[in-house]
Amino acid sequence: MFKTVLFPIDQSREAREAADVVINIVKKYDSRLVLISVVEEPDKDTPSEEVMSSPETVAQLLESAKSMFAEQGIQTETIERQGIPAFVICDVADEIDANLIVMGCRGLGLTEEGATESVTNRVINLSPCPVLIVP
Repeated sequence: MFKTVLFPIDQSREAREAADVVINIVKKYDSRLVLISVVEEPDKDTPSEEVMSSPETVAQLLESAKSMFAEQGIQTETIERQGIPAFVICDVADEIDANLIVMGCRGLGLTEEGATESVTNRVINLSPCPVLIVP
């Protein structure tokens, strides 16, 4: 059912909590797991500590996640891209023929305008496949 699962990760608590759900899905459906993290440019509305603006930080995060999944016996592929997270996530989902995107309910992309501007909400509206949001 879910041959390819895309798991966008950032430094948020919600992303770490969603990892347990990803592990269960990937094991149950023997899915291919692709991890993605996006290097983004900070803007005036988002505090710099909440932005994944360093390629080194993103690479370290992906390597750490890959190790965590390997401990569970799950092989992963990693993708690091630069751009606007929601658009990049949806583009990659389309490129890899993802059957499911699993993400935390907030992540680091929540702006002062609220959830309507969050990365999660944008992915839900733009995704080429089903999106599972983990609260």
